[in-house]
Amino acid sequence: MLIIIGAVVAVLALGGAGFYFLVLKPRAAAAAEEDGGDAPKAAAHDGKVTPPAYLPMDNMVVNLADAGGDRVAQVGVTLVVADAHASDTVKAFLPTIRSGVLMLISQKTAVELLTPEGKEALAKAILREAITPFGGGEEEAPAAEAEGAKKKKKAAHAEYPVTGVLFSSFIIQ
Repeated sequence: MLIIIGAVVAVLALGGAGFYFLVLKPRAAAAAEEDGGDAPKAAAHDGKVTPPAYLPMDNMVVNLADAGGDRVAQVGVTLVVADAHASDTVKAFLPTIRSGVLMLISQKTAVELLTPEGKEALAKAILREAITPFGGGEEEAPAAEAEGAKKKKKAAHAEYPVTGVLFSSFIIQ
């Protein structure tokens, strides 16, 4: 009886593994190709990769560029930095970065910021503003986008301490 139960469990395990490799994995690969990316790959664990550090900025309340001037946005921004040492470097320039971000948001309208595309464009613009004190900025971003080279984008981000922008809050009134 014990042998029969073991055989049934083994058959079910092999059947489940076969189903995964023959049905589910090709579907995931096809879905990833439709999204424009490659199939998901295993992460490399070489021990040299350090997790990013996060540097939250104070929430900002900004008048928007809408007609009448009665619309405001409250935006919370968190900067993704390469590591803890880079975080200390960015903190020294935080007042300059914050001022640039405030000026950037104040030029937007509520209609622009309410769409997902508008939020993504704002995040990219904030990233350009955050790397400006470190020698980056508007010159490199359009050149990288025009060529569409992923290598160039990754190389541009790798040399600056700020590598990404996350929104912690986003309210438009």
